[in-house]
Amino acid sequence: MADDQLQEERLLAEVRDAFGVIRVVEVGDYRFLEFGEEAIEQSCVFTADPCWLEYDYTRAMLLAALAHPRPESALFLGLGAGTLTQACLKFLPLEDVECIELRPEVPRLAMEFLGLNDDPRLTLRVGDAVELLPSAERADLIFVDLYTDSGPGAAHLAWSFLEACQRKLEPGGWLVINQWGTDCGKPLGAALLRGLFHRHYWEIPVKEGNVILLVPAELEQALDLAGLAARADALAPRLGYSLQPLLEVLRPAS
Repeated sequence: MADDQLQEERLLAEVRDAFGVIRVVEVGDYRFLEFGEEAIEQSCVFTADPCWLEYDYTRAMLLAALAHPRPESALFLGLGAGTLTQACLKFLPLEDVECIELRPEVPRLAMEFLGLNDDPRLTLRVGDAVELLPSAERADLIFVDLYTDSGPGAAHLAWSFLEACQRKLEPGGWLVINQWGTDCGKPLGAALLRGLFHRHYWEIPVKEGNVILLVPAELEQALDLAGLAARADALAPRLGYSLQPLLEVLRPAS
């Protein structure tokens, strides 16, 4: 992507809603979703393949999803450009996917400029994830990725909300959280997370500075590392990249 960033940036769309500015810009073969006056990058889409995951944190979230041997349902809290949602729809045996996005312009821009397909398995709802979670369907996989131009939303450190997310999981399900990382490499709110989830979760630190959390539905539920590695290895030829470097840094809760 380095060569593309030397190319001219082209503004494709700019809208303003109650939360601020949303932009879509194009640089070479990539399009970016940006929030705020400071144009904080939220998502990156490779225009030739909107299912391509450019960022390590999205690849780590996909890897986390492979902790479930055969997920049929997924709930995404936060859409962004929809690259992770589309990758999961393409590479996982999902039959029913729900996504809750706070800002109504985000799904529209994602469909118009960022390659988000109107998949019949996907249901999009607009609103606050905290408010709409009680009415969401239970799921095998739940992804929490609620970011603004100033960082993670308050829900990322809200005990009751994260607890409610875990309770929405089907038996054997997994909660996948894109958590901000601290300077020492731990997830933001590590003490809260350890208490809430009884230290029974796993972490994947990524180069963007975030830490992806893999939280099982129940305390008795273990992470099948051998199965996870086998599924990641089998998927690599279809992905076009390996998830092995992320597997190597996966660790129990610190």
